[in-house]
Amino acid sequence: MTTTAPLGAEEEAGSPAVAPDGRGTAPRRTRSGNGLVFVLPFLLVFGLFMVWPIVQGLWMSFTDSSLALRDTRFVGFDNYTEAFGDPDVWSSLGNTVFFTVVSSVPLVLIALAMALLVHSGLAGQWAWRLSFFAPYLLPVTVVTMIWTWLYQPELGMANQLLTALGMEPVGWLSDESVAMWSVAALTVWWTVGFNFLLYLAALQSLPTTFDEAAALDGAGAWRRLWSITLPQLRRTTGLVAMLQILASLKVFDQIYILTKGGPNGSTRPVLEYVYDVGFTGYRLGYASAVSYLFFALIVVVSLAQFRLFRRED
Repeated sequence: MTTTAPLGAEEEAGSPAVAPDGRGTAPRRTRSGNGLVFVLPFLLVFGLFMVWPIVQGLWMSFTDSSLALRDTRFVGFDNYTEAFGDPDVWSSLGNTVFFTVVSSVPLVLIALAMALLVHSGLAGQWAWRLSFFAPYLLPVTVVTMIWTWLYQPELGMANQLLTALGMEPVGWLSDESVAMWSVAALTVWWTVGFNFLLYLAALQSLPTTFDEAAALDGAGAWRRLWSITLPQLRRTTGLVAMLQILASLKVFDQIYILTKGGPNGSTRPVLEYVYDVGFTGYRLGYASAVSYLFFALIVVVSLAQFRLFRRED
């Protein structure tokens, strides 16, 4: 025996209503503020530790704020005008640009060569990967300690090797013409593993059909590398170059620990000059102005790289 429900019982039971054309109507969704609850902690942390320091530092750059004085006066663009005429700013900027050039180029080329070597199927893959990437995991203090011993004028392995070859010892950290190159060599050994990892991941994701087709047509290994592999790595090379240039422009740690900007300021980058002016000379307002000028330079370089790579694509 079958029974029939009274008219409207299904609607009262909560079943979906049926439109006149026979199709069910979708339930109406209501917006809620649950998403904001999950985002709010991040926004608070971001605003407290990122947005507020940026705003505070920008305001400070227009004042004569100092660690030695309690009173702060608004000085307008005086700090920026002084920074443009400060020879120490230009010399430290030159050191930064020089370090960026001599470190970024080998960091890109050596990382690419290392990735190609590993990707070629060389025996002992795990050993090569570990040896290439392991230095990147070391903290900067350990790295600078290792290379300080290597650069020791009398007991260091570098000068001992030169002496064994019949050459004169070199003041790796005391010679103004050599000190920045010594820091660049340390940086390449320490950070090339990250770029190597990016290139290796890109190589492993490349399709093999083009390379196999070229090999069947009789193209050699070098021809396939220049005509097939490297063009497919153009986007990765642009990314690695952009990240490396930005990282080199912001150099501070290894130089400050290894040479403290010496000898005679020949290795002092912009960020170390900002640190010296702000926390040694107590001129926080002037240091903020220099740092924001350098920030503007980094933004210009980033935008120029972005437009260049987008145009190539």
